[in-house]
Amino acid sequence: MSDHPASTRTGLLLGVGAFVCWGLLPLYLHLLDPVPALQVLAYRVIFSLLLLVAIVVALGRGRAILERARGRTLALLTATALLIAVNWFVYIWSVQNGHVLEASLGYFINPLLNVLLGVAVLRERITRVQAGAVAIAGVGVVLLALDGGGALWISLVLAVTFGLYGLIRKVVAIDALGGLLIETALLLLPAIAIVGWAHAHGSGAFGQNTRIDVLLVLAGAVTAAPLLMFAAAARRLRYATVGLLQYIGPTLQFLEAVLIFGEPLRPAQLLSFALIWTACALYAVAGWRAAPAAGRDA
Repeated sequence: MSDHPASTRTGLLLGVGAFVCWGLLPLYLHLLDPVPALQVLAYRVIFSLLLLVAIVVALGRGRAILERARGRTLALLTATALLIAVNWFVYIWSVQNGHVLEASLGYFINPLLNVLLGVAVLRERITRVQAGAVAIAGVGVVLLALDGGGALWISLVLAVTFGLYGLIRKVVAIDALGGLLIETALLLLPAIAIVGWAHAHGSGAFGQNTRIDVLLVLAGAVTAAPLLMFAAAARRLRYATVGLLQYIGPTLQFLEAVLIFGEPLRPAQLLSFALIWTACALYAVAGWRAAPAAGRDA
């Protein structure tokens, strides 16, 4: 992580871009409702890898990435590959089965988990006001959890898998592009097996409808772009700051669930939403006041 103002500004732009993309992702995934979630996951991996390989070849980075992807780094990337695969699958399934509110709850919990990981693992410091903001957001999340019904497991799985993914990617000794390339390469064989099995049993989604085919191909860019932005942002920002930015995604998802997909909004959910955004405002103001004068004026 760099404390240089220019690096911090770049990290903020990348982080906001990543979470806006993820916030709008349910709209894209709903276009793929006819495709089983496991196949959507497999095609995301396949077409993401094709895109990443093309980028790496164009940049001439292949050898350098392979040299880094060894030993401890490869072990850590294997862990992040498994974490992101589980996260992707649960998220896709939740959107396709009308649980966007529960998915948004998972990503409301995730930033709180990131703050805790930043303090406990990375020894980052937060002010008392920021700690209070986290506590207020925690109350909001608890209210959501208590009102979340039987699909709370979706929220918990999404929060934990993405929180651990982000933490490991922050400390692993490889850049955003190289890390994502290796992760998707590690998932390629299972993805091919899923697609092959589906086509062998007459349920393969690709090649049946031009519109669906185009959407599946575009899933590579839709998947890779925000992940690259997120990984790059995480290396430039304090992990607690990344946690704050992550409220952008679930807020958009929350609004889509209620206003577009027609999922019911209960009073407890609305109260939780207000508490979480109050906490975000307090956290942001406290962070701005705590920043060095040079950083504020840049």
